[in-house]
Amino acid sequence: MTSCFNGGAGWPEPVVRVQAVSETCGDTIPDRYVKPPPDRPSPPPAAAASGGRGAPNNIPVVDLSMLDVDATSQAVAAACREWGFFQAVNHGVRPELLRGARAAWRGFFRQPAEVRERYANSPATYEGYGSRLGTAKGGPLDWGDYYFLHVLPASLKSHDKWPSLPASLWETTEEYGEEVVQLGRRVMRLLSSGLGLEAGRLQAAFGGVGGEGACMRVNFYPRCPQPELTLGVAAHSDPGGMTMLLVDDHVRGLQVRSPAGEWITVDPVTDAFIVNVGDQIQVLSNAAYKSVEHRVTVSAAEDRLSMAFFYNPRSDLPIAPMPELVTPARPALYPEMTFDQYRVFIRQRGLAGKAQLESLQANNNSNKGAAGGSCSAGDAAPPPPAVPADGSSPSS
Repeated sequence: MTSCFNGGAGWPEPVVRVQAVSETCGDTIPDRYVKPPPDRPSPPPAAAASGGRGAPNNIPVVDLSMLDVDATSQAVAAACREWGFFQAVNHGVRPELLRGARAAWRGFFRQPAEVRERYANSPATYEGYGSRLGTAKGGPLDWGDYYFLHVLPASLKSHDKWPSLPASLWETTEEYGEEVVQLGRRVMRLLSSGLGLEAGRLQAAFGGVGGEGACMRVNFYPRCPQPELTLGVAAHSDPGGMTMLLVDDHVRGLQVRSPAGEWITVDPVTDAFIVNVGDQIQVLSNAAYKSVEHRVTVSAAEDRLSMAFFYNPRSDLPIAPMPELVTPARPALYPEMTFDQYRVFIRQRGLAGKAQLESLQANNNSNKGAAGGSCSAGDAAPPPPAVPADGSSPSS
């Protein structure tokens, strides 16, 4: 049975690998992967079918090589205010490195099952090879496997937990992580300037350069005989700060909820990063920037791989709307809470659209009303939950 599941490792039930299900299920997927009808993928609107670079029904594309930094900042800010997403082109990370990283991780997912299972993860940290997010027994499952690992802080990064095969994976992933961290810091300066703040203000709220967190989740979505019934990842907003996503170079799958409320399938620009705002930046910006729902569809014809790089605040820092963005006309929308506290809720409940962030805002507003508007930032926050020793999260 080692070819089919990890036998426990702290999970409430055996963890079935979707790769194994894909290879053995025939023409019908198991019921656990079937989404309720309202949550199933639907064909894109006719106007979105053509997509394309900069098309109205695709997410914005921003050229990060523009000499005018103010214009770049304004373009990034406009995209994040309206869409919460943009595609970054000419971002400075070498195309050869992007392709090498994708190839190395494809090589891992092509290893025999017994090799992959050496790195099976547990809900204590999620670090390693996994196939589920929520910890509820009998809960719904997504059509995808993943590998989760830490990049920053250095105290959490452990090469012992990185796959040793293929041979190029360690070196390539190390270089990739260093380059994408630098890109994240650059985008943070643009986002901060776009709010009318000092360029380093948002980075300071994350713990400063070197104080932030970073981790990566490599997603593998096997072929699915009934893609119309399931999702690779259910609808959610990212709980962390910012995500820089390197998508598959030939299979589409990412869907984003548009400002009009429709699901649109992103048409990736070659060698671009798809950048999106996470919940922590929405909180810090007092909802000037939007953390937007997105999901992943799967294909009946081809496997798909993507690499999500999560750039996060230091996990024990209190996160709340920045004072510069709070006014009598626009009071603080969210209570103060550390990232450690916030992401434990995601781990316990699994993906649930934007329900977690919206509940924080609702509780904050309710408590302010009950206290005549005089409650402290922490009043609406629940008691700090227990956090795993490494502070990790499945989608942090």
